[in-house]
Formats: sequence, C-alpha cells, structure tokens
Amino acid sequence: MVERRRSRATAVEILYQKEMTDLSLDTIFYRRTESSGEKTSGFSKKLLKGIEANQEKIDQLIDNYAKNWAIERLPVVDRNILRISIYEMVYEPEIPASVSINEAIELAKIYGSAESGKFVNGVLGQVARSLEEKENEPSKKESR
Repeated sequence: MVERRRSRATAVEILYQKEMTDLSLDTIFYRRTESSGEKTSGFSKKLLKGIEANQEKIDQLIDNYAKNWAIERLPVVDRNILRISIYEMVYEPEIPASVSINEAIELAKIYGSAESGKFVNGVLGQVARSLEEKENEPSKKESR
C-alpha cells in the first residue's frame, strides 16, 4: 500500500512537471529515473501511460462533475490528482473506488491548497456514483 501511495505521488509530480514544461511524459520519467537514479515503480508508469492514453475521456469526466469549473481553470495539482483517481476508477477495476478516492484526498492535502481535499472528494464522489449507476443499469438485452 505504501508503494502505491508513493507511486501516485510520483505520478502527481510528473504530471505537474509535464504541464509546467510541456516535456513529454517519457522525457520527464527518463530524467527522474535514469539520470537521477531515482527508483520509480511500474505502477507509476502504468498510471502515467494510462492517463496519457485516456486523457480526453478522463478530462471529460472531470469537466462533467467539477461544477462551475472549466478543466483548464482548475489548479494544476487538483486537476492531475483527479486524473489519477478517475483513471483508477475507470480503468483499474481491481482497485476499489473508495481506495482511489481516499488516496486522492491524501495527495490533495499534501500537494494542494487548504480546500483541495474537499474539492477532490466532492468531484470524485460524484464520478464514483455515476460510474456505479452505469454499472448497475440493466443492459438493453435484459430489458427486452
């Protein structure tokens, strides 16, 4: 569990750096690992690659549930913490949504502003409820 928390923190830092520098994730990851000798987990890389591959869908979910906030106006840290947690909720079904949300709140308390934890919790709670509702909807075949 501690390893995954560290991996999520690394992912937040790398996503932040990507937005601040416009360097590619691969370049930033390389610089952190190869040139500095920092050890990062495969989970960090999995998160980063998954977010990069699915960012449009993830950002759409953030946009839908961050009421009165355009995604580009969100603080960079909050936006990237939301991306990590939503990626986990949508694409990593073995990770319970409650774990993803709790980890995101903890990251928001460390890296974000005084209000980040509450904001992240509110957005992710809505996303989780929406995903759960979709999961519990009867399929079209069942309704025939």
